[in-house]
Amino acid sequence: MQELQDALRDWERYQRIPREQFFSDRDTRNMVFYAMMLGIQSAIDIATDLIAAERLRRPASYRETFEILGDEGILPESLVPDLSDLAGFRNVLVHIYWDLDLEQVYAILHQDLGVLKAFRDAVQEHLRERRSLDP
Repeated sequence: MQELQDALRDWERYQRIPREQFFSDRDTRNMVFYAMMLGIQSAIDIATDLIAAERLRRPASYRETFEILGDEGILPESLVPDLSDLAGFRNVLVHIYWDLDLEQVYAILHQDLGVLKAFRDAVQEHLRERRSLDP
């Protein structure tokens, strides 16, 4: 969870990068790509760990990890498609980084931070509820 928190702080800070700098400076873009990848991967890792801890069905893909948590009521159903899309975007960041649509990346940088924050909040709430039920 700490890795996610750190990545979210970086992501939020990077939203202040001027558009011109993002599009013209390769080092800036790489910094942003890395923070986005870390944030999304942290969410995937947390989801996977939660699925294992709760002995839920095994996901066939990163996208499916969020679907499973939605099906189980751990995540709000309305959040699942956006998280699944971010998992797909993470795959693009990792595997097709040389052909990224920079307009799309810049839009995700500015629009999807809230998705990961909502994920964090839902998981934290679920863990609090689970702890309160444990003897």
